[in-house]
Amino acid sequence: MMKLSYSPASPYVRKVMACAIARGIEGRIEKVPMNPHVSPAELLAMNPLSKVPALLGEDGVAYFDSPVICEYLDTIGDAAPLLPAAGPARLAALRQQAIGDGIMDAAVGRRGESQRPKEEARDGVMLRQTAAVARALDLIEREVDALSGPLTLGTLTVACALGYLDFRFAADAWRDGHPKLTTWYESVARHRALAETVPVG
Repeated sequence: MMKLSYSPASPYVRKVMACAIARGIEGRIEKVPMNPHVSPAELLAMNPLSKVPALLGEDGVAYFDSPVICEYLDTIGDAAPLLPAAGPARLAALRQQAIGDGIMDAAVGRRGESQRPKEEARDGVMLRQTAAVARALDLIEREVDALSGPLTLGTLTVACALGYLDFRFAADAWRDGHPKLTTWYESVARHRALAETVPVG
């Protein structure tokens, strides 16, 4: 049984669990709640960076962070791979994963800054992160046709990123100005891998 150190609000954890569900192996993962902000010894033993997700694999190796964990999970089970083996399709999925992870990085960073006392430097960082998300959304809107087809690690990551924006920054209304992306997201969000991993907390 694999063990996943997790926080229910983490979009990176959602990405890992969505990957597991898409591959039909979620029953082989035991989820262990963890607060990375207090650096518990159990988490540090798996990930010295004290970040979730961290996964103790069936091979006894501790994997982190989400891109590495998902690539490991993609080797388990009989489902079609979420990450193509080579060539343009693999590069496209990795590029989509990068933009999705980038949105999550900026949004999580903005969320963290918002918990700090209000000051000019904090507000500047938040504005920069907000602008990064906006530019990323514009890029994905222009390239939305590349998201069509079977789920990949790239499209799952983009979907998890959009879900996190809904979860933490619903007032920003990211759908405004992104009609094609909105249509795609409404469709893909019905997939079991995403419908069963909606963030809470």
